[in-house]
Amino acid sequence: MKPWLWLSPEMAYQLAPHALRLYTHISKPKQLTWKPLTWRGLTFQNPLGTSGGVDKNAEHIQDWWRWGVGFQELGTITPQPQTPNPGKIINRSAAKKLVWNKMGFPNEGMAQFLKNISQTPRPYLTPLLINIGKNRWTPNEKAHEDYIFGLKALYSTADIFVINISSPNTAGLRDLLKPENLKNFLEPIVSTNLELAGANKAKPLLLKLSPDQSIEELESTLNTSLQLGIDGWILTNTTNQLGHQYHMPTEGGISGAPLADISRNLLQSAVEILGNRKKDHLLISSGGILTPNDVFERLELGADLVQVYAALIFEGPQFFSSVAKSAIRRYS
Repeated sequence: MKPWLWLSPEMAYQLAPHALRLYTHISKPKQLTWKPLTWRGLTFQNPLGTSGGVDKNAEHIQDWWRWGVGFQELGTITPQPQTPNPGKIINRSAAKKLVWNKMGFPNEGMAQFLKNISQTPRPYLTPLLINIGKNRWTPNEKAHEDYIFGLKALYSTADIFVINISSPNTAGLRDLLKPENLKNFLEPIVSTNLELAGANKAKPLLLKLSPDQSIEELESTLNTSLQLGIDGWILTNTTNQLGHQYHMPTEGGISGAPLADISRNLLQSAVEILGNRKKDHLLISSGGILTPNDVFERLELGADLVQVYAALIFEGPQFFSSVAKSAIRRYS
């Protein structure tokens, strides 16, 4: 029984946080341990976590811990609050296991995000990744300033930062991934990260990549970001190339089953491109991961961690327990 799928996508999207919070009152935090990983001093009891977009404003950190996540990615958060893009922003097809969204980084802004996350006591039960972005009105030539704002505001609360320049729902954002732009964009962010760390270890920086890059573009992005000191990558964000095939608007991004082959292939390519340079860097696979076997496949292809979004829409948050049960049988 999945009664939430009887609701419209918009209604389910609005009610999901309330249902999640209700579960909090009748359960305790759960730690599911399988294939634990320690990286840069952070311990992941299991390699399966939530994607950016699941908890945009850091309102449900402790709620998700009750489902046994291995980590959480919070955000995308921008310096100033912003509303969703106009018009319809979310749709789904249960038959095709796809989700379409045109949200565009809607969030309550950095100040409210900081207030929310500060209510979560340390030590955190799992690592927390904070996904930072730019406000839609910030021009690309000043985009790095928004990301630096995020680093400075949230430095004491994040375990890892995710630099999101791969969403298709902010006009021109993906232009920052182009070779002629990427170096100038990343350099001041990496430099600020080192300055904020002082004598301590700098917070790891991950770059979230687009599924719509060619292999040549992927190679260029990986090489440039590696040279600049980026610590890992998330492959991938949503695609804006499949809307016409699935009777969805060509604006916006598609995730779920249609993204699976693309994301899987880019993961394999990234592993091959990085080769021995992958050592001590983090690869997170996201996109089209809907079953326990999908999770295991990505790990066995070379991902260190895996994260889900569409699976939570179609299977519910018990997906984490289902994967853990299968993992114990598979890896014990």
